[in-house]
Amino acid sequence: MRLVLRQRLEASERVVERSLRVFGPSGMALAWTGGKDSTVMVWLYRQVCARLGLSVPCCVFIDEGDVFEEIWAFLERLKALWGLQVEVVRNDDVLGKVRAVGDRVRVAELSELNRRELQALSCGEEFFVFEPDSVAGNHLLKTVPLKEFIRRRGLKALATAIRWDEQPARAEERYFSPRQQPQHMRVQPLLHFTERDIWSIIHTFGIPYCSLYEQGYRSLGPRSSTKRFSELPAWLQDLTQSPERQGRGQDKEAAMQRLRSLGYM
Repeated sequence: MRLVLRQRLEASERVVERSLRVFGPSGMALAWTGGKDSTVMVWLYRQVCARLGLSVPCCVFIDEGDVFEEIWAFLERLKALWGLQVEVVRNDDVLGKVRAVGDRVRVAELSELNRRELQALSCGEEFFVFEPDSVAGNHLLKTVPLKEFIRRRGLKALATAIRWDEQPARAEERYFSPRQQPQHMRVQPLLHFTERDIWSIIHTFGIPYCSLYEQGYRSLGPRSSTKRFSELPAWLQDLTQSPERQGRGQDKEAAMQRLRSLGYM
């Protein structure tokens, strides 16, 4: 392994160890999407927990109602292989009113919580459209159930796998970032890694990954808004000249700073 990559890995391990000592395994959770970055983060926590003789914190997976079957299969496989405790969270109030992406939901029929969250986005429309990667959809279907999970569990911290180079809105993040409503700490041990670093770690240590990456997807989101621009496996594509998240819903990408201010990862 390259010295620089080893140093970056050791830096991440220090962040992970500090989070475990400060918050304890039961006081935090790991946000696991089934994507390459969050899987590497879960692997890191398993490594450090094994060394410290600690249990691995619970993982939380957000079901936004439009998940690839390949992601579900990968989650189940790795859950069994690594013995992970995984809680799936979803916004049943919204998802119980739709059948397919594009369905409309009358805002007046949503719960008080969801109406209030739409107001926070300054969404004054009569209908909400079920599109997981739209601005409103991302907030209601991902951020809202995630925040409710943190409240319900009384968590002190949530570990996420964001990276500085992944999205401009994340470029100034810190390893430990305090959040409000609910009050907790975001722990972000992979900030300094690049996309190429992540694939190097995966292949060096034999870390499992979702089969969609072999099909040419580089960043995984909802089925309806995630596209691929190459048939090459993700790690063989041009990782320096083409944006990693070009295949994701661009409405959400453009509004990332706003979404993150409301609690998104």
